[in-house]
Amino acid sequence: MALYEYRCDRDGSFDVILAMGTAPASMRCPACASQAQRVFSKPMLTFTPPALATAIDHAEKTRDEPDVVTSLPPRPAHRRTPVLPLTPTLRRLPRP
Repeated sequence: MALYEYRCDRDGSFDVILAMGTAPASMRCPACASQAQRVFSKPMLTFTPPALATAIDHAEKTRDEPDVVTSLPPRPAHRRTPVLPLTPTLRRLPRP
């Protein structure tokens, strides 16, 4: 079963559930019984989280036209953690 949308000039749009591929081009409006034309609308994409939709659009765009990188990302500062000698004899060794 599929959901089809029809629009009446007088009463606005309404939905009809019919078997897939059996929807006629026009149908009677349930409110005023005049002929309503079938409307082709986009699928239900509103349930997709905006962040996911943005990521999908970006991946689609960069498939053929990759992003141009002008410089390398900054490297994080390298920090050494001080190591204390465990025995007094190791204190005399040179440190790097």
